[in-house]
Amino acid sequence: MAMATNENLPPNVIKQLAKELKSLDESPPEGIKVGVNDDDFSTIFADIEGPAGTPYENGVFRMKLLLSRDFPHSPPKGFFLTKIFHPNIATNGEICVNTLKKDWNPSLGLRHVLIVVRCLLIEPFPESALNEQAGKMLLENYEEYARHARLYTGIHALKPKPKFKSGAISESTTVLNVDQSNASLIKVDQKNQATAAAVPLPSNAAAPKGVNSQEHLTSAAPLPETGVSGSAVVSSTAAQKKELGSVKVQPDKKKMDARKKSLKRL
Repeated sequence: MAMATNENLPPNVIKQLAKELKSLDESPPEGIKVGVNDDDFSTIFADIEGPAGTPYENGVFRMKLLLSRDFPHSPPKGFFLTKIFHPNIATNGEICVNTLKKDWNPSLGLRHVLIVVRCLLIEPFPESALNEQAGKMLLENYEEYARHARLYTGIHALKPKPKFKSGAISESTTVLNVDQSNASLIKVDQKNQATAAAVPLPSNAAAPKGVNSQEHLTSAAPLPETGVSGSAVVSSTAAQKKELGSVKVQPDKKKMDARKKSLKRL
């Protein structure tokens, strides 16, 4: 079926290409992934990873090889579809490399062509530049050339960032929400306890004779039946007074006697 739809190439060429493409798929060259349209073997696509240590590192560049009807007697034409700043690649993406020109040999396969193109990213040839600006910059100021090349790579060829696993995100947010809920419950409980301890007396409540308003506030509050001694109760009421923000005043002996009498009435 493939042979019937690939009308641009002779059947024997299609058969040879099918073998090569199968080999490239099963054991791809380093940093190169090949894709093909089964209905048209005359156009071969490849994604080339920018080699480490070059201005093209961390980039992925898509290119295509166009095969003429008399292939392999004539070389394929190569084009970069991803924009790239390189001396041997024109602004329209056309690739200039001797392997695809004067050094072409019908015995060379697609694997060899693709490896040569990737090597071109490692070692450009500014003497035969299609991009004159890149070629001149490479010869005169490599740092400036590398800066331009990295800029193009960052804009046009960066690898897509891996996506987060939705399950992991869901689990982490669930734990976070539970922790936040527990913390909120603890805060509410602490707030309720503080409110209960700081309930004010009604404004019309009369203080016993001989006892000032602050002492009455302390003595009139219901005391828990814990069986603690009078000194412990005094300490508890002092803590309550501190929570209310009242000014701590050292009582004199007379006031202490009045407080003891009020406690005995309870």
